[in-house]
Amino acid sequence: MKYYFIAGEASGDLHGSRLASALKAEDSNAEIRGWGGDLMQQEGVQIVKHIRELAIMGVVQVLLKLPQIFRNFSFCHRDILEFKPDAIVLIDYSGFNLRIAKWASKKGFRVFYFISPQVWATRAGRVEKVKKYVERMFCILPFEKDFYAKCGYNADYVGHPLIDTVDHAKQVKAVSIGSEISKPIIALLPGSRKQEIKAILKTMISIVPYFPDYQFVVAAAPSVSIDLYHSLIKAEHSVLLIENKTYPLLNSAHAALVTSGTATLETALFGVPQVVCYKTGPLFYWIVRQIIKIPFISLVNIVMGKKIVAELIQKDLNKERLKVELEKILNSTVRTEMFENYTELRKKLGEKGAAKRTERLIVEALHANK
Repeated sequence: MKYYFIAGEASGDLHGSRLASALKAEDSNAEIRGWGGDLMQQEGVQIVKHIRELAIMGVVQVLLKLPQIFRNFSFCHRDILEFKPDAIVLIDYSGFNLRIAKWASKKGFRVFYFISPQVWATRAGRVEKVKKYVERMFCILPFEKDFYAKCGYNADYVGHPLIDTVDHAKQVKAVSIGSEISKPIIALLPGSRKQEIKAILKTMISIVPYFPDYQFVVAAAPSVSIDLYHSLIKAEHSVLLIENKTYPLLNSAHAALVTSGTATLETALFGVPQVVCYKTGPLFYWIVRQIIKIPFISLVNIVMGKKIVAELIQKDLNKERLKVELEKILNSTVRTEMFENYTELRKKLGEKGAAKRTERLIVEALHANK
């Protein structure tokens, strides 16, 4: 079988790599080509467009890169037509992938979607595109199946792939995260896009002098130049910077400051108390607020349906507020309550084996309609 994967972000690369591994374990002759990153490539996926070329955030960035975006669509169309896959597997990255789903379906390709677009949070009207152009949707959040059912679409809930990824990482022999560190570690995860790193990391670092008894460590995203991090942390020499060791860092961290996204869920699954941070351009944020229909931005709070981690957004993400919220999660009472909520969150996310279950459903669907 031939598969064409499209992942446009670091989290999609991670989940796509797990699915690729499951497909190849079932069929050693499976041929997988597509868009992704180093992790998918390590699992034998032929990467034709790397995620480091795709990160765009904010209205201005989108407008400036419109020609590139249109070229990406054209390239993707041509590449799929030349490859002639038996199935196209879209992985998150909804702004791009929903458009590809429409095009691919009309061209007669079978379209599967792993990790649902967050249509429940933004424009519910996009559900109609899913119903019309996506053969099977594989959801990873527990409430998504019911959401789709109410919209007249039968989606599959496969569990969250991070359960496998994080559990495996916890079992791996400890990896050094740099020089000998004798202080408790506060992990800084400022995101995976240049624009959000620039907007958020400086504020994170600004509170370092208030916590001399802790070691602050920044986790660099693989898709971003290391020079950017050096330029932002140069004024605070006590801050350490690590590359490609985010999980070992979380495995060792006492607390974390985390940019909203998949990393909030990863941090929770590692059992690390956190403060969620988010800041973007004012125009882009205004547009987002008109679209988003839910009260939270972090996956931890969204899945739990209540606030269990603090969210500092836009103007609230400042030195004074961040200092206060970090102090709270260093407090034993607040930490204990957060750990209890994390235990409940882990139960809500289901059992291990999300990638394997998704692989089986894809293969069964393909064989059933040969």
